[in-house]
Amino acid sequence: MRFASHRDIARSLERALRRASLPVAFSAGFSPHPKISYTGAAPTGVASEAEYLELTMAQECRPEQVRDAIDAAMPDGIDVLEVVEARTPGLADRLQASVWRVEMADVDPDDAAKAVADYLAAESVEVERMTKKGRRRFDTRPAVLGIDVCDGPHGRAPGERHTTYAILRMVVRHTTPAVRPDDVLTGLRHVADFAPPSSPMMTRLAQGPLNEVTGAIADPFDADRPEAPTTESTGSAHDETNDRRTRAARPSSPMTGSHL
Repeated sequence: MRFASHRDIARSLERALRRASLPVAFSAGFSPHPKISYTGAAPTGVASEAEYLELTMAQECRPEQVRDAIDAAMPDGIDVLEVVEARTPGLADRLQASVWRVEMADVDPDDAAKAVADYLAAESVEVERMTKKGRRRFDTRPAVLGIDVCDGPHGRAPGERHTTYAILRMVVRHTTPAVRPDDVLTGLRHVADFAPPSSPMMTRLAQGPLNEVTGAIADPFDADRPEAPTTESTGSAHDETNDRRTRAARPSSPMTGSHL
């Protein structure tokens, strides 16, 4: 599902809701639409294991019932991981940063580490990218909170192995315009003349509230779980999965959910 667009995923979800016969609330007017609010969608061309959405129901439902019904109706490769009732507002405001994994074949981890060190040492790393408002130049460095380098691969078949293999694991703050992992790679090329020989595989591992002290990403559903202790996560529980995944939705009022 790496190359499915946000709109492709949205259509799949709407079809799944119809198949599941769930009591979804609809907007008023001449062209009613299901009340679904997406936030922080991953760009086309990358995989994600942590996408969220809010879904409003016309009547109260058990979160487990909603999760099972939607998950069973979704296409293969798109999994609903969790559904919680939205007890607090502001899901979008909780998605403050993301953890990304960038897998680069035929790249020496030592070369990647040197390039990352140059990038992190720079005060400013500007890149240029086409946005909805036209071509825009912006500084990527303030949004990047940290980058770790390790070698790989993980969970790959022997025939897919390369002589060298490097993985970047980066924590990126959500900003406007959004700094994407490919923007960071462009920045690495600018400051260190570093570029992987083939297209890297990029996966969002987690997104949620940012701990400014430790740089860890917490679970955005913690605020909606009654009497649940706050836990921090970097998304490593699903590191070996490259499918876009739905995290959740909420019953009755809006559902806190994940974008597929």
